[in-house]
Amino acid sequence: MNQSTAKYIILAGIAIVVIGTIFYFFGDKLKWIGNLPGDIKIENENTKVYFPITTMILVSIIGSILLNLVRRML
Repeated sequence: MNQSTAKYIILAGIAIVVIGTIFYFFGDKLKWIGNLPGDIKIENENTKVYFPITTMILVSIIGSILLNLVRRML
């Protein structure tokens, strides 16, 4: 394993710890995630279908920005 792979593994571990800490301490304040306008919820008597389209677009944009920042730092 080379050093660049080790750096990415360390950064992924740090990111997981940070995200876990945010959800642990601020989980009650993040209830809006998954309930954004554009998220599709279909509920019938026997089935529930959920398509978090807007939430996934938001996560994708934020993830792309963060990955670009990390790449520029390394």
